[in-house]
Amino acid sequence: MAAVQQLEPLPNLAPPQSMNGATHTTDVEMDDATPPLQETMDLCRGTKRGDTRIVVIIYGRGQGKIVDVFAEVLGKPSRTKHRVEDVTQDDQYCVIGIPAESAKTDIAAREKGLVVTINAHCTGLGMPPDVYLSAHCDYEFLYTETPFFRRDLARFTSHVLGQLYQHQSLMAKPRTFIISTTFPDVHAALPNIDILTVGADAIEIRVDLLKEPLEGGSFSEIPSLSYVGEQVMLLRQRTELPIILTTRCTAENGKFSMDRPELYYEYLYRAIQWGVEYIDVELWLPEDIRRRLYENRGNSHILSAFHDFSGTFKWTSERAEVIFLESQRYADCAKMIAIINDHNENFELEYFRSKVKSKYPDSVPLSAVNMGEIGQFSRTLNKFFTPITHPLLPVIAAPGQMSASEINQALASLGQLPWKNIYGITSPAMRSSTPQAPFYEKCFNELGLPHQFAVVEWQPKGAGCVSAWCNQKNFGGAYFNPAVSSRSLVAHSKFLSSLNNGTGPTVSEAARLIGMVDTIIVRLNSTSSPTSAPPSMPSSPPRLKNGDSFASLGPAQSGLPPNTSLVFDNASWKGILSTLTRDLAPSAYFGCAAVVLASSAEDAASALFALKALKVGKVYTVGFKTPPAFGKDLLIEPFTSLESIQKARTVGMNGADVGAGSPFLVVSALGPEKSTLVGMLVRLFGARSGSGNARKVFLDLADRSASRKGDPGVIAEQSGFAAYGAADVTAFTTVETLRLLVGQNVPYSFVRLASGRTMF
Repeated sequence: MAAVQQLEPLPNLAPPQSMNGATHTTDVEMDDATPPLQETMDLCRGTKRGDTRIVVIIYGRGQGKIVDVFAEVLGKPSRTKHRVEDVTQDDQYCVIGIPAESAKTDIAAREKGLVVTINAHCTGLGMPPDVYLSAHCDYEFLYTETPFFRRDLARFTSHVLGQLYQHQSLMAKPRTFIISTTFPDVHAALPNIDILTVGADAIEIRVDLLKEPLEGGSFSEIPSLSYVGEQVMLLRQRTELPIILTTRCTAENGKFSMDRPELYYEYLYRAIQWGVEYIDVELWLPEDIRRRLYENRGNSHILSAFHDFSGTFKWTSERAEVIFLESQRYADCAKMIAIINDHNENFELEYFRSKVKSKYPDSVPLSAVNMGEIGQFSRTLNKFFTPITHPLLPVIAAPGQMSASEINQALASLGQLPWKNIYGITSPAMRSSTPQAPFYEKCFNELGLPHQFAVVEWQPKGAGCVSAWCNQKNFGGAYFNPAVSSRSLVAHSKFLSSLNNGTGPTVSEAARLIGMVDTIIVRLNSTSSPTSAPPSMPSSPPRLKNGDSFASLGPAQSGLPPNTSLVFDNASWKGILSTLTRDLAPSAYFGCAAVVLASSAEDAASALFALKALKVGKVYTVGFKTPPAFGKDLLIEPFTSLESIQKARTVGMNGADVGAGSPFLVVSALGPEKSTLVGMLVRLFGARSGSGNARKVFLDLADRSASRKGDPGVIAEQSGFAAYGAADVTAFTTVETLRLLVGQNVPYSFVRLASGRTMF
């Protein structure tokens, strides 16, 4: 258990000023200098509208209910038609179901600009699905009835309809890893999938290594499409990571024969139909096949792959550049891997990487490593989609592969990943959250990171104040629990206010609009001028083994290095966004009405930002006045009386106005003491359903671990809502916080597994 050090309570932490300034305490006025805004690609672009064609679900005999589930996930009513040609523009706002047998009569002649067709096949009815429908539908969703994974369907629809920025988010990370499952059957990986994927940003399924059992105890030489489809389905049901499907040939350390290139197209195109996020396409394949896959990739991304096992490949040769240029012709990413004979060839690779980046600045991302023990050094330098292994895997996928932990340990030993002090800064009221310390230590150990973590509390003055912790050589970042006002945080710290020539720390768009900071990130600058902060602390103590005592993190060498800057960010809104889109596609919220209950604007701000990202049409508020910044992008109406509540409750869901309709989503940030009020409103808005078969959503942000009196979540479930609690949001927020602080991915499932019930 980590000891808790007192840390400075920021005096009079003020919430953002309300619209009329009457209800909330006014923030300390800042001068006209504006803190720099952090550039990031997905600040409030968490979702997008994507494919707006009419979704048509082709379903098997007795499986009509899957159409209703698709409709719920997409937030639309459902209709049943007899044939595809019966679908018209009047069905634009519905999900259409068509029986498989009747769909076969005209699906090939459908108007592709009007409809997007999905062949939904239950594997319990037998495999393979109807071959004709598989070939002619745009996509194919394979599912099991028992158990049914709704989040799998939400992920599938969000991807194939292009409603998420998952690829762009990965591209924005400073370093990404791929874990390759080398099991002959995915079932063998599932018991340890939570641990296997720690540190990984994508998971590869090697089709050529799969072994499909046959009668008599033998195995198929090449696994059938049916078997591969079920394997992909099983993997996607158990991991949130994007999947890379690979059919590696015999010449490139795989088992797929090179005699039938068209077979590769058949498997890889079917993977696109299954909604696989990344498709590994080997460069040796005929240009026509590579071009067709690229042109028909939908929202999947093509990863061009080149491997050379001859030992004669040279990164300094003209051939290397030619291969790179050919790789990116029909690809979104490129991978080049070679066997080397001399350690110096690792440096030749780095020269090649630098050259193509400089010569072709608009080229696709490149993953380039050398194989074998000699080439392991290159794996520490590669930053995009570095292939990794794990001790729990039966075999490594390629010679010289290292685990994420081994790569991080190597970087630390080379001085490229120096140890840092990372803090969880809490208030005395949040002492129950100290079990997070062993959880973070567990994550750092699993990832092989050298950092230390400690939970600390605010102190009025002295060496324990916020400035003292931030202004040290080994400061690696911190999170606040609870979040604090960004303006007050800067106003009460001479050190923070002096950053960036007196404009203060860099602030993300999320933190700026929300007004609350829950994460401080340390960023290395390519060019920066020294800060004006004075040195304030003595040298750092030696590192202890467990990192549980705050003394082990005690005051480090004074002075934030001149080549670093601090970034204020907010991770909570992404935790809310991820929770709301776990079982529903983003389009379920587009244009809908929502209710947000909170006792102050600061408590509601993260939820409002998440609703903005989800393109919610209208927000009704209860208990607070909306910060002016949100009035520009959200249509907001406060509930001022019972009459206004009744009016919102009775609005038809299919109204023509933006945000029209009875609220689909209710978010409560009120504490346990307000459970009765929350329960009453949930009953009011759950009593009527104006959205056909859509099930409404209730999100409770209050920590109810200490009180179960009148749990609104139970009332919500009884009133027809799908209910989510603070535990889900906290877990997803922790995932995002770890990404921000250490730049590495820890899956939601591992957070819940490793933290135990005490954290959530």
